[in-house]
Amino acid sequence: MDRSVLAKLAVRMIIFDDILRVETKQRRFLAMISLDAIDHSILSELQADARLPNVVLADRVGLSPSACSRRVDALEKSGVIRGYHARLSSKALGHPIVVIVYITLEGQSADQLTDFEDAVKKCPNVLVCYLMSGTSDYLIRVAARDLSDYERIHKEWLSAMPGVARMTSSFALREVINRPSVDMRINNKIQSR
Repeated sequence: MDRSVLAKLAVRMIIFDDILRVETKQRRFLAMISLDAIDHSILSELQADARLPNVVLADRVGLSPSACSRRVDALEKSGVIRGYHARLSSKALGHPIVVIVYITLEGQSADQLTDFEDAVKKCPNVLVCYLMSGTSDYLIRVAARDLSDYERIHKEWLSAMPGVARMTSSFALREVINRPSVDMRINNKIQSR
């Protein structure tokens, strides 16, 4: 094997090891929280409608309003609930084109990754960015008004980002499913095994 390929693989292995270490710490932390069936019910209700008044939420999960409020506060403080958001329609806001872009960098040093990530955060059309294992370094989701707009984004933003060696773009034909989070009923089934 070529030395540059071996070097890239070694760096990716180090990055993957770091990711696994962080995920393991998060799993241990969540295990310490030990969510019960009522917590799962609260999370399920809030995922369906984060604007539920506390009194309604408490009634649905079988708690008093004050006990429900304490539980929600604890879920927020522990980091299980990271925030409340409105789900906007990119199409209704004039950005109906969704592009999935795979990006490979020239190298994977910590500085190169940081430089790219700092740059991608500044692009207003990038909705999601993931550091990946596999053949590409990053996967990003871009919203555009039309093909001309994506061409502009590609030229002015994506191609200009530091360290980009290769990009592959795929255009979404239609959205089949877009879940905001994991279905809490799945977690309940897994934990009850």
